[in-house]
Amino acid sequence: MITKTQLRVKRSFDLLLSILLIPVLIIPIVLFVVIATIETGQFGLFLQKRVGQNGKLFHIYKIRTLRKEKHVLGQLDLSATRFGKWLRRYKLDELPQIFNVLFGTMGFVGPRPDIPGFADQLKGDDQIILKVKPGITGPATLKYKDEERILAQQLDPETYNRTIIWPDKVKLNKKYIENYSFSLDLNFILKSIVN
Repeated sequence: MITKTQLRVKRSFDLLLSILLIPVLIIPIVLFVVIATIETGQFGLFLQKRVGQNGKLFHIYKIRTLRKEKHVLGQLDLSATRFGKWLRRYKLDELPQIFNVLFGTMGFVGPRPDIPGFADQLKGDDQIILKVKPGITGPATLKYKDEERILAQQLDPETYNRTIIWPDKVKLNKKYIENYSFSLDLNFILKSIVN
């Protein structure tokens, strides 16, 4: 089980790494925001409320990839701009989350932050997931890196997400927290870079 000391070490590592990476990532982020602004006709930085540590809501930062229209779960790629599809394919739309890490609303590794209606509805032992900051990567993120493609193949993506994918993510994230170690975080970061 993750301890308070481990949480402090985890945060110190996240803060140090984010400070080192921001000077490298700031130019690509600004460039992507400008291109996304031109392509989508809206400001290229997208903010959305997500459920964070201890159930506290925060704004996640992403590069805007979708056109201004109603989006359907499992069909997001159809609403994405050409540049947006490229960003999503390589997960580059998530680069601005380096600032979420800097500000302390996210970490590099942890459960992926979900919109309200999922993590904030956890019951019993499952609430352990809210003990850590949500992460840019983690066990569930790696397993479901092709989640949009999986959902696009379902007749009812919303039901499939709630009954199959979400419970599995909860199980994976619980296992991560119950067996936490700093080396495990490093392993997930390396796997994310390689994949």
